Amino acid sequence: MRRFDPAEHSASDIYKLMIGMVVPRPIAFVSSLDEQGLRNLAPFSYFMACTADPPVVCFVSSFRKTEHPTKDTLRNIVATNEFVVNIVSEEFAYKMNLTAAEVAPEVDEFELSGLTPVASELVRPPRVGESHAQMECRLRQLLPIGDAPGGGTLIFGDVLRFHVDEEIIAGYKIDPDRLKAVGRMGGPTYVRTRDRFDMARP
Repeated sequence: MRRFDPAEHSASDIYKLMIGMVVPRPIAFVSSLDEQGLRNLAPFSYFMACTADPPVVCFVSSFRKTEHPTKDTLRNIVATNEFVVNIVSEEFAYKMNLTAAEVAPEVDEFELSGLTPVASELVRPPRVGESHAQMECRLRQLLPIGDAPGGGTLIFGDVLRFHVDEEIIAGYKIDPDRLKAVGRMGGPTYVRTRDRFDMARP
């Protein structure tokens, strides 16, 4: 068994270890607006549900080795306190991936990807019309972790409103065969959620 001391390896190598071990990762497809109302859409695979009462989700916006190390999404949320998390399904995974491109802040990723903006009810950022499940969120807390590439900011959001397609839900149970969510593995690899098994909780 090989051992790795993070202090003895580059951040990029540690990143490769982490995204290869922590799999599959769900994808937060986050829509936001800047102060002028310009739309932004970006995927984040450091994403999870935190609590149900109150309903809170979180994701990480990582620092980059670019002219603008902070992502547009984080800057928008800091400015407006609002965002939407859209769940990614197989049928529009390709279009989601287009929004991962490094583009100028003034580029509208809805137009870039061809995805459909749909008005939200309680926040200003639009939802992704192709998504079968969406969460309108208000910023609860920011937690910066490091200030160099490899670090990032943990963004917590209170879910103000859930939107779920009627075709994929019965009661409060979402049908995974109809949601067809995708997850992120290491590198360019994604995973479908079709192969599943059940275990009774002891």
